[in-house]
Amino acid sequence: MTDKPHGKLSALFELRSMLREMEHEVGLHTLTQVEKDVFLAAHALSGASRKVVSSDEIRNHDLTSGIAQASYHRALRSLVSMGLLKKADGYKSKRYLVRDDLAGG
Repeated sequence: MTDKPHGKLSALFELRSMLREMEHEVGLHTLTQVEKDVFLAAHALSGASRKVVSSDEIRNHDLTSGIAQASYHRALRSLVSMGLLKKADGYKSKRYLVRDDLAGG
């Protein structure tokens, strides 16, 4: 047996530890995994320009496409109620903005 699998597991552990630390630093550590995935998908889609993103765009992102519909909508509502996402004004369909102080992160 080689050290290769052990080395990969060690690297994975280090990455996961760094991720948890970063989640704490930006205040995402209290979110559920589904809420984190929905929020990070919205952030990725909004880009540096902080553009408005639709619920469908977020729903179809790689991070969120496997989430059950009810869980996705529950997480989206939760993120809006926490103020991490806000509903964009002037649109008939559901469109969102990532909170300004976290969008540039």
